[in-house]
Amino acid sequence: MEKANIQNILFPVVEMPAASIMTDGVESREDTGYKFIVRKDTGQILSCMTNNYQLVDNNTVFKNSDTLLSKQGGRIKEVKTFGRGARTLVKYEFGGHKVKISKNDYCTPEVIWQNSYDGTIGLNILAGAFRLVCTNGMVIGIVAEKYRNKHSIHNMELNDIEGVIEETINKTKQIMSDEFPVLHSTKVKNSHIIDILKMFPLQSSDYMTSLLLAENPENLWGLINVATNVATHGMDRKSEATHKLESKIYSKVCKMAGIKPANA
Repeated sequence: MEKANIQNILFPVVEMPAASIMTDGVESREDTGYKFIVRKDTGQILSCMTNNYQLVDNNTVFKNSDTLLSKQGGRIKEVKTFGRGARTLVKYEFGGHKVKISKNDYCTPEVIWQNSYDGTIGLNILAGAFRLVCTNGMVIGIVAEKYRNKHSIHNMELNDIEGVIEETINKTKQIMSDEFPVLHSTKVKNSHIIDILKMFPLQSSDYMTSLLLAENPENLWGLINVATNVATHGMDRKSEATHKLESKIYSKVCKMAGIKPANA
């Protein structure tokens, strides 16, 4: 995707107090504790949030990330918007830093940042190897490093977006060069499969079993991909337990290979 498409997400947004309420049919203006997030160029209301919500616009994230990511060799690969601009996904690919996993298998580091104006997600920065699988912004793949922060006026880390991104990139490079090849070279044992099966609830066991038979993973790299697929497509994505399980897959398989994950 050409860099020019980044302009699709850099529209101006403003906060407007939700100060007008109706009581017994009479309109009055007072502090309701809420505010509207409004797209300034079109007047479209993107969300209604509490006053504790800290607006972090896409322009700010882009300004604090693009120069650094470009300097590190990253280029914009994909720009997606959802909910009429309320949610955004931007993916950078680091083609000059390909990691050889095996003879014919190369992995390219990627960094994804996600932002929202409707509170559905905070500022999320994911690094690793991914692919976008659904039109709602869902991605699957190997998460090497993850940063998630709510849009809160009490969240001081939102003031150092550039520092967070730089740390994420550096740790991701280390993980992909030191850990990924080991996972690919470590053969799967029956005990590994049993340990992975134990992580998942019984209701997903049929999906897991059928996928294991279809994919027949020969190494731990393949086993991670099977487990991630099950968490993405074979479990309830609205359940908090699903996301907790998904976050443990990578470190679990790393331990099977006898390595301590750098992001542990």
